[in-house]
Amino acid sequence: MDAQFLAIDRIRQVPAVAVVVDVMRAYTVAAWAFARGAEKIVLAESTADALALTDRHPGWVALKDGPPAPGFDLVNSPGLLRSADLSGRTVVQKTTAGTVGALAVKHAPLVLCAGFVVAEATARVLRAGGYGEVTFVVTGEDGRADEDLACAEYIAHRATDPHATTTGPVAGATTAPDTTPGPVTGTATTPGSAPEPVTGTATTPGTTPGPSSGTATEPATTTPDPTTVDHAAPYLRRAAASRAAVELATGIREGAHPDDVALCLELDRFPFAMAATLEDGLMVLRPHTPH
Repeated sequence: MDAQFLAIDRIRQVPAVAVVVDVMRAYTVAAWAFARGAEKIVLAESTADALALTDRHPGWVALKDGPPAPGFDLVNSPGLLRSADLSGRTVVQKTTAGTVGALAVKHAPLVLCAGFVVAEATARVLRAGGYGEVTFVVTGEDGRADEDLACAEYIAHRATDPHATTTGPVAGATTAPDTTPGPVTGTATTPGSAPEPVTGTATTPGTTPGPSSGTATEPATTTPDPTTVDHAAPYLRRAAASRAAVELATGIREGAHPDDVALCLELDRFPFAMAATLEDGLMVLRPHTPH
């Protein structure tokens, strides 16, 4: 498998296969939303589009980066989302980088969205498909977010060789680096009044909630074998030391929970991958179970 790792603005053509990576926090949050019962996630072009969609579909739930704002039910935080009851709901998600990356490759025949929590499931889809070329979209910090690049490289290694131990470049991999400083992802949006809550979204900081009310069940989990954990350790250390992790841990980014970094670094927390396709003009993300 030939892998290339590109920033969003370096995508020049429609890839055959795209893996869009946003570890902190878009696609960790998306995975938790599915685990909490969401049927699908619509990736919105803008906050205005997200609100327009929920206006047209009153049962849909809106989610965005930053602090709570009028019209939005959830914020982009796995720690705040993990106790929500989203059974059968459609979530409309708009984030600074993750959703932008998926929309940039929306015409690709296969679009997978990933973080460490679905890394092995994503790699299994790539291995099963036997794809010759895969484009990894590194969404954060204009392609320089080390947590996203580390995760992308880890998935590429797992897809090429599930027993790989190397942490160097993937064979045949190419990158298009961008050294121009850019904005920090996940910056706060203009705050507003608190939105109408979704049942169970709030948790006590630093605690792990039990099953939420309603019909949502405790999320299915996977347990990586010790060898897999050892292989992943260097990549997880890079992500833990990243700018995004530091800013989340120190409270610089709004709309966060104290457990967000740890939740974003849970290796293979969920057994499914996530695939996005165009449906009636909307980019829709759904869980995908690899064979």
